Amino acid sequence: MIGISDIEAAAQHIAGHVVRTPTVPSPGLTELLGAPVTVKLELLQRTGSFKARGATAKLLSLTEAERAAGVVAVSGGNHGIALAVMAAALDVKATVVMPRTAPARSIALVEAAGASVRLTDGMGSAFELVTRLRDEGLTLVHPFDDPVVIAAQGTVGLEFAEDADELTDVLVSIGGGGLIAGVAAALRARRPHVRVWGVETEGSETLSKALAAGGPLPVAVSSIVTTLSAPSASRLTYDHVAALVEDVLVVPDREAVRGSLELAEHAKVWAEPAAGCLLPAARKVVERVGDGARLGLVVCGGNVTHREITEWSDRFGLR
Repeated sequence: MIGISDIEAAAQHIAGHVVRTPTVPSPGLTELLGAPVTVKLELLQRTGSFKARGATAKLLSLTEAERAAGVVAVSGGNHGIALAVMAAALDVKATVVMPRTAPARSIALVEAAGASVRLTDGMGSAFELVTRLRDEGLTLVHPFDDPVVIAAQGTVGLEFAEDADELTDVLVSIGGGGLIAGVAAALRARRPHVRVWGVETEGSETLSKALAAGGPLPVAVSSIVTTLSAPSASRLTYDHVAALVEDVLVVPDREAVRGSLELAEHAKVWAEPAAGCLLPAARKVVERVGDGARLGLVVCGGNVTHREITEWSDRFGLR
């Protein structure tokens, strides 16, 4: 299990390479949800998401031989962008394997940063290819199944604990579980009375299904939210979520997109559906915990285009 000392060490290691993002109360979301809301704005992080933290920590941990060989990652978007940009900044050659369903803008950003992009037909085949490339000598920068990465993602929770006022419940989006594992570990140490809730979208239910089954298992990925679309959790992330997280809530894609629109209108931030899914889940949390809820939302990323939001809004009849 990742401990607070691991997270504190990661914070020192990546300082100067990443942004300490704002933690601010949101009057608009407070009015919308009927409970005080504080947001941690990771969409203002370098590369547009929290992923820069874990990617940077892993890159800084490489040996000279590993740096020379280069690194490889699999990504539905944000992890690949983060690795490509941070690898270029640290002069490390990077290869990113992505499904063809990944947003075109994400693929373009990875290429623009100088990384080599390998496209596959889906996330399952992407993970298979990245495993082969690792076996050929590249160092894998896994998006979530790595204690170095999880500890660095946990610095989000460390900063949240230090910068937020009183909170009762913190909501975190889940793909493979690296962010929530680190955030929950940090909050358990610094704010032990705070409940941590995970949020997934339908068709990307890695941890909710793992918890129901008693361990990680493959899941069929069908959500439009590609940045949350891991084909399974890992034992490492499962163990953290099982031990530290109150529950994992699942919301439809339509409501995740609606949440992005509500974040733009009420919080004045342009967030991707991977963050938008927090709002319908927050309503569920308020219903479950009742009066006195004081919510914290980790707004994990903003790498989405106006065209994508418009197309999804039209598809789901939200305009």
